[in-house]
Amino acid sequence: MTAVITPSSGMAHGRLMAVAAYRPARIVTNEEMCQRIDSTDEWIRDRSGIVERRYAAPDESVADMATTAATEAIARAGIDPADVGMVMLATVTHPYQTPSAAAEVAFRIGATTAAAMDIAAACAGFSYGVEIANSLVRCGSARYVVLVGVEKLSDWIDPNDRSTAFLFADGAGAVVIGPSDVPAIGPVVWGSDGGQLDAITMTQSLIDYKLNGGTVFPSLEMKGQQVFRWAVGDVARVAERALAAAGVSAEDLDAFIPHQANMRITDAMVRSLKLPDHVPVARDIAYTGNTSAASIPLAMQAMLDAGEIPHGGTALIIGFGAGLVFSAQVVTLP
Repeated sequence: MTAVITPSSGMAHGRLMAVAAYRPARIVTNEEMCQRIDSTDEWIRDRSGIVERRYAAPDESVADMATTAATEAIARAGIDPADVGMVMLATVTHPYQTPSAAAEVAFRIGATTAAAMDIAAACAGFSYGVEIANSLVRCGSARYVVLVGVEKLSDWIDPNDRSTAFLFADGAGAVVIGPSDVPAIGPVVWGSDGGQLDAITMTQSLIDYKLNGGTVFPSLEMKGQQVFRWAVGDVARVAERALAAAGVSAEDLDAFIPHQANMRITDAMVRSLKLPDHVPVARDIAYTGNTSAASIPLAMQAMLDAGEIPHGGTALIIGFGAGLVFSAQVVTLP
């Protein structure tokens, strides 16, 4: 006789309970950047909207930044770290294949028995994590999930590469996701297009680096025009699908928080969505740069703390990046 397995039982819904951020102290201006690349402040602003970006200190790790952001998010949520059932780090810049950065962070924040894992979904990692965390809460696998988007991209760029050096930066944003009596995280619309792996990739693998004698360290490389066309075309339609899946119109939004990839991409998405003028749009890239998986929670925290968007309001978030991967959902702001 086949045994009957007792199913998991959780909460009806999940929600974002709190958000917090960590921004490194070092500010890198366009003027400083142009000392290494053949460019100008005007060109960088026109191409990306970036005025300055933040770099972590040489001895400051992905785990360090994530720990700071996660600790504050837990305090803001008013929960006991011991009650956290899962710690997830969305990152592609932790420099160790194993163990995970999440396991280290879980221990450091006091969630010493929590499950822990890293998510390697590039710039869509935070949105991927929101869906995974929501599912964990709803099925009963974790009452509270700490999700951190964190990157130290300054370790993985060629500082002399004119096409990428000015774009990428460092930082961490964390949320606590827990139970809700009402729907507060809409259906996810996500996917990937592995046929475009070459759009954003590394100059070589770490194995190749080892075999080549370790002379030129691997760094990010990107086909900017290919990524731009994909983002303003295919990804913009993902945002529309996420709104439809949640039963929310663009007019209903209190915020639009896309991955901070490029100001021109954000502007194109706003036009594609026919976003009303009254909906605030995240433009954190101007002073934070492109922080990949950290960009959405960093922008969310900045807008909330500045009073630009309301706590408890409705926001559309969307991430997209190397893979090519994408993910979007409508959420209630913490």
